[in-house]
Amino acid sequence: MRPPMPRTRPLPSRLTLAVLAVAAVLVAPAPARADTPSVPPGTEPTASAPVDVDANDPDLKLPEGGTLAEPKVLDIKQVVEDETGDERREDTNADVTFALQAEVLFGKDSAKLGTEAKARITTIAAEIKKQNTTLVRVFGFTDNLGSSAHGDVLSKQRADAVQAELAGELNDPKITFEVRGYGEQYPISDNSTEAGRKKNRRVEVTFPRTTS
Repeated sequence: MRPPMPRTRPLPSRLTLAVLAVAAVLVAPAPARADTPSVPPGTEPTASAPVDVDANDPDLKLPEGGTLAEPKVLDIKQVVEDETGDERREDTNADVTFALQAEVLFGKDSAKLGTEAKARITTIAAEIKKQNTTLVRVFGFTDNLGSSAHGDVLSKQRADAVQAELAGELNDPKITFEVRGYGEQYPISDNSTEAGRKKNRRVEVTFPRTTS
């Protein structure tokens, strides 16, 4: 007698394989991505379309006895820079700021004012008198070359020199000065280029605006 043939299961049809593959996709959880969303924000199935607003809706009207807030003018900044970039003036509704490049005011690695610097500071003093302000902020800044500690000291010394010249020009005991040296903090340009570092080496004089 022949030995009995082993029983084998019939191969599944192509249709059965396709159904099993779809079921696996539906059952298997999607891999978690904690770093990025799987779809752009706002396109999820739960995102709702913008709501139509009825301009005649009574709930949108001002309640009886209610008042609107006082109108407010948004703060607008106007920036004027000379052709060489050595001096920049910023005007907002609240403040006036003059930024002078260090090369215009001082020699290299020095806090001694030059003759051109004094003429420019005289112009700033005239604007301070025009605004009739009692608070003047003088802040010094450097680039990121050299040590941070050296930049802190040099920027403060330069701010002190500008403040002393301003005080002599103004000769007004009612004016209070706030003087700080920030070193390489708060750059306004890229320190990786000399053009950028030049902009960062500066002294800024800021005071409140009291006249239009």
